[in-house]
Parts: sequence; C-alpha cells; structure tokens
Amino acid sequence: MFAKTLLGASLLASMTILSSAALAQTIGFSQIGSESGWRAAETTLTKQEAEKRGIDLKFSDAQQKQENQIKALRSFIAQGVDAILVAPVVATGWDAVLKEAKEAEIPVILLDRMVDSDKDLYLTAVGSDLVHEGSVAGKWLVDTVAGKDCNVVELQGTTGSSPAIDRKKGFEQGIADAANIKIIRSQTGDFTRAKGKEVMESFLKAENGGKNICALYAHNDDMAVGAIQAIKEAGLKPGTDILVVSIDAVPDIFQAMAAGEANATVELTPNMAGPAFDALKAYKDNGTMPPKFIQTESKLYTQKDDPAKEYEARKGLGY
Repeated sequence: MFAKTLLGASLLASMTILSSAALAQTIGFSQIGSESGWRAAETTLTKQEAEKRGIDLKFSDAQQKQENQIKALRSFIAQGVDAILVAPVVATGWDAVLKEAKEAEIPVILLDRMVDSDKDLYLTAVGSDLVHEGSVAGKWLVDTVAGKDCNVVELQGTTGSSPAIDRKKGFEQGIADAANIKIIRSQTGDFTRAKGKEVMESFLKAENGGKNICALYAHNDDMAVGAIQAIKEAGLKPGTDILVVSIDAVPDIFQAMAAGEANATVELTPNMAGPAFDALKAYKDNGTMPPKFIQTESKLYTQKDDPAKEYEARKGLGY
C-alpha cells in the first residue's frame, strides 16, 4: 500500500512538472538598443515581467539597426518561439519578416512603436498615443508663454521612427493656433544625449548664442538632458532663458526639473510588456483577440509636481 502511495505521488509530481513545462512559453524580444534611459528601463521591466510569469525570454539587442532586428526575428522564427515582441527601430520595411512570422503561426506584438504594415501581420501593438504626447507638450508651451513671441528649436528622434514622426506632428498640432510660436530649427538628435548636446550646440551658435531661442522641444528626455548641458556651457540658464519641454519622464529629467533646468515632461511608461503578456495569455488560452492598439497613459509633469519625489520614485526602475 505504501509503495503504491509513493508511486502515485511520483506520477503526480511528474505530471505536474510536465504540465508546467507545457505551460511555459518561449518568447523572443527584439529591442532597438539602449540609446536612452527609458529604453533601458523598458528592457529591464520586460525581463522582470517575463521572469515573474515563468516565460523564457530570448533577448536580442539590435543596436539601433533594423537589419539586426530582422535577423533576430528570423532567428526567433527558426527557433520556433511561441511569440515575438519587437520594438521597431523604424516604421517601414517589415512586411516580409512579419509575413514569415505569420506563416509560421507565431504572433507578433509591437512595443511602444508602430510599423507601416498591414495590421493583419501582427497581433497587437502596445504603446502610448505618440501624437497626443506631442500635442500635450505643445499645448503646455502655448499656455506657458501666454501670447508672447516664442521661437522654438526642436530635437527630433531617429529619422523615420514612429515617435519622431508622430511627436513632431502632435507638437505642431498643439501650437497650430498660436501665431506667436514658431519652430525655427528642427534636426534629429537620434534620441541620444550626446547627439542632443551636439545638435543643440549648433542651434545655439546659429541663433545668436541662443538669444533668439525661447524654448526647446525634444522628442525624448535624454536629448533634452544633453541639450541642457549645451545651454549651460553657452552661459545661459536652461529652464529660464530657454524653456525645456520633452517626453518620456525618465529620472534624470526630474532631477533637471528639481534644479529648475527643465520645465515639463510628458510621461511614456516603460512597462509595455505587462499589457503585452496579458494580451498574449488571453489569446493563447482562449483565442481572445486583443484590440489592434492597447494604449498606455500619458501624463504631463511640471516643476509643480514635486520632481525630486518623482526622481526618487523612478530611479530604481532600471533607467
């Protein structure tokens, strides 16, 4: 009797292990790179979410090159992963590899950026409303300058990326009815601090040492942080002589806001993986089709919102 009990317990344990193995998923994640603090936080949180859910996450860093991402996706397909997450570096050029994933019956979820492909080629996209983010930044500037003439310089994100396209479009919509506000220079800073600083230096030189510039709008906080350094080195006070508004809400921009060197940021949450994994689970478990776009919240923060406290709350999130 005792032997039978042991045998039964052993079989039950084996079945439990097999059941857990069957439930475990292998998911490929093609990340753009680590060009910003926000991107690093997205990577960290995606890995944490995967570990929490018992997902075997295969991670690939594309180093901001689309060809590396396409190679990674084809590698994931060849390995027969259960699903693929991809944060696309640019919006175009994805049709072929997405068709390959679809033919292999591997669902693809886009994170924080969109692609110019047939929506049937991916399961869903998780992200913010990028146009809305830019519009929020533009409307903040309209309210802040209150009818005074304001020349704006713009640091764009990576050329051809959906955030660069949509955040520019949104900002222009936000200031459209303000005849007093004009964008006088606009150039890519490639979402990096170093490039943001370099381009801002050229803006300052071209505009009378910065005296012709009222405000800087940056498509992400990292470029803004680099630009703030350039403004300081030019002998001006960022946040006072030149207003600074950007997007992402990473810890360092809150440090700058606490120091009075930045004025506003629009939040882009780095936790895109949580909603993505939830949608994927519902789809895998019972065939529930998610909406084609799952929108995360965007929120405006200014110097009035206790930036020092926000910095402390965010600095441990992997930025």
